[in-house]
Amino acid sequence: MSREYVLQPFRGEARLQIDYAAALNPQQLAAVTAPPGPTLVLAGAGAGKTRTLVYRVAWLIEHGVSPERLLLLTFTNKAAREMMRRVAELLGRDLGGLWGGTFHAIGHRILRRHAELLGYRRDFTILDREDARDLVNACLGEAQIDVKATRFPKADVLGDLFSLAVNTAQPLARVIERHYPYFAGLLEPIADLARRYTERKRATNVMDFDDLLALWLRLLQEHAPVRELYQRRFQHVLVDEYQDTNQLQSDLVDLLVAPHQNVMAVGDDAQSIYSWRGANFQNILRFPERHPGAAVYRIETNYRSTPEILHLANAAIAANVRQHKKELRAVRRSGTRPALVACGDAHVQAAFVAQRVLELREEGVALDGMAVLYRSHFHALELQLELTRRNIPFSITSGIRFFEQAHVKDVAAYLKLVCNPRDEMAFKRLAKLLPGVGPKAA
Repeated sequence: MSREYVLQPFRGEARLQIDYAAALNPQQLAAVTAPPGPTLVLAGAGAGKTRTLVYRVAWLIEHGVSPERLLLLTFTNKAAREMMRRVAELLGRDLGGLWGGTFHAIGHRILRRHAELLGYRRDFTILDREDARDLVNACLGEAQIDVKATRFPKADVLGDLFSLAVNTAQPLARVIERHYPYFAGLLEPIADLARRYTERKRATNVMDFDDLLALWLRLLQEHAPVRELYQRRFQHVLVDEYQDTNQLQSDLVDLLVAPHQNVMAVGDDAQSIYSWRGANFQNILRFPERHPGAAVYRIETNYRSTPEILHLANAAIAANVRQHKKELRAVRRSGTRPALVACGDAHVQAAFVAQRVLELREEGVALDGMAVLYRSHFHALELQLELTRRNIPFSITSGIRFFEQAHVKDVAAYLKLVCNPRDEMAFKRLAKLLPGVGPKAA
């Protein structure tokens, strides 16, 4: 007579090697030890958000969740590597099975496994911003559109327009209406170019960065076995910097956690700064609506700033019409009171900064002990001119990223063509290196 055996989960008390109560403050501890289910952690600036996520991963593993059942989505791959390194150090064990990285990195990894389902080969290559612009230019030539003669948007602008439409999950007509109204009369040819661009990518077996999200989402939506595979695999999904997710990313998270709802989103609606590329801070505001029954934890003890800086930040944030209420509290001792200076224009602002630099030098502060932060590099032009006029020596910390340097892109083009012989942009880049071959001939 046969007998059926059923493996029951072990219900004994977990033996913890980490003293969580000693390592965390009460608010961090509450978030780290939260029960399974949808969880929103509102962590203010300098409140130990990374520490909280690291200990949450360790807590889950110490309570029986296998590392391979965890998915950690971060804003940068460096952040994911650092978090996983710290978890491994805390637990004293290898975390080889844990998936961690940016949405794009995880999408890339999954698409490599299932590209054929979307009409791609697994050896597809990825276009960077410059490659994508060149491919859009090729589509413009194919459509016989003279950008200069017709005042048609250039390839860079078209690329930004296409990208915004993808990341906000909006039709081109809506994006043009809201963000590019001066191109309203060109909707039909722009839509035709978007179609050509998409077809050209598929024909040459290449994807751009937006495809890594859009095609990943499409894969999960259209192929139930694949969707169910990753829903079973990732029993807990943790998302860092949730306030900077876009529509595609929030939809991906919702799909992955649909059966079990074990998602922890960590972020701060007051720190959302990427709306210009499709990020939607409404995602963090609406998290409790998207995940009914979500527990909300606040981490408000700031370890980075002085009380004076936090007072200014709290006062500014209080004016936000829609927000998750929180009040940052400082651990550090009192310091210099920040000054808020209103300037009439960029020239007056540059003059004020230069004047203040000279005043601080007179007060004994060395020039190499000062720094000027600005939002974008184009804001620095007036300042550079003003510092030069006053003979104030300065250096600018910036530069081209490693993989955007010309010689590195040349080598990468060789490797891309070896992996994907249909990569048109890689072939053209290499062809232009040959004597006598220019852009038109390539």
